[in-house]
Amino acid sequence: MFPGRRNVLLLAGSQTLMLSAIVLSMSLAAILGSLLAPDKSLATLPVAAMVVGTAMASLPAAMLMRRWGRRMGFLMGAGLGVAGSVLAGYALWQQSFELFVLGHLLLGSYQGFANYYRFAAAEAVDAAHTTRAISWVVAGGVVAAFVGPQLGQWGRDWFISGPFVGSYLAQAALSVAALGLLSQVRLKPAASVVAGTARSVWELVSQPLLLTSILGSAVGYSVMIMVMTATPLAMLGCGLPGTSVTPVIQWHVVGMFAPSFFTGNLIKRFGAPRIMQAGFVLLLGHVVIALSGLEFLHFASALVLLGVGWNFAFVGGTALLTQTYRPAEQLKVQAINEFLVFGLVAVSTLSAGWLYDRYGWATLNLAVVPFLVLALLVSVGTELKTIRLREVL
Repeated sequence: MFPGRRNVLLLAGSQTLMLSAIVLSMSLAAILGSLLAPDKSLATLPVAAMVVGTAMASLPAAMLMRRWGRRMGFLMGAGLGVAGSVLAGYALWQQSFELFVLGHLLLGSYQGFANYYRFAAAEAVDAAHTTRAISWVVAGGVVAAFVGPQLGQWGRDWFISGPFVGSYLAQAALSVAALGLLSQVRLKPAASVVAGTARSVWELVSQPLLLTSILGSAVGYSVMIMVMTATPLAMLGCGLPGTSVTPVIQWHVVGMFAPSFFTGNLIKRFGAPRIMQAGFVLLLGHVVIALSGLEFLHFASALVLLGVGWNFAFVGGTALLTQTYRPAEQLKVQAINEFLVFGLVAVSTLSAGWLYDRYGWATLNLAVVPFLVLALLVSVGTELKTIRLREVL
């Protein structure tokens, strides 16, 4: 084991609880949205609101943590999770689409704070264990793959007059449990984290490695969320039973997080850029499978590949990002990264329902190909430049 493992384990547990709540919403929100929305093209708006909330919270979360510390910021985020779950449940009770969307905006804000768990884990250990700590926290999603959807189905009929109201109350309980774990986290004071001289934003974003890491994470996450958001609608639209959606989402989430048990070792052996490149290739492979048929196995296998591709692109991008800043710059760079990544993810999620409703499943999948090719070429180009620079020096 390694120093700081207690904090890493607490953060991994908190990540599991947060992701269980998010996966629950991912498996239900689009379907429930289609029942509540005045226009079917708005069915994915609750999911989009969740991603918008993540993007909106990323900068304030960094500023609050800079002032009051990581733990206080994380506790505030979990509080938003409780509020969002309760509001979404109340919205279902009242059959209010607007309140349902607002509840998911708050849930997304919870994720916006929680996305800093992986950075906090990296700060809690020495440099030799950074990638392992990040992977452990991200791996918390493996449990979430089963807990989230099952909790959603378990709470479905708690209230006869409001289907799935109980699901969102159970979701609120997950955030309450996260509050308990986060209260036990002991991290470095914010002052010690940000001490030193920091470069300007322009100097930071002009680094090829930083731009590559942000682009890779943003494209990998955006492609994943766009396809995953539309998948329940596509499966139902193809005549598959509603019961088939949950296992597809579950195994997709397993694909997203199970590789984290070895992604860190792969990054140490081959380097972050090459793992990112492998992720983009796997995401392109998803497109091939998704276009090959509309049976259950096509959706299931494509979504598993989509999850693994996301893991390599996102964890690789995060590991690369940690190599681009000094200690005094980390909160600034992390905030820039989270805002840009989840800003693009929000646009992608907002586009998912519209693209599927207007053009169908095949076009939605084809639309992601140019972005994956661009991210792949940029990553390869940056790696080659870095190798040449090292040879010169």
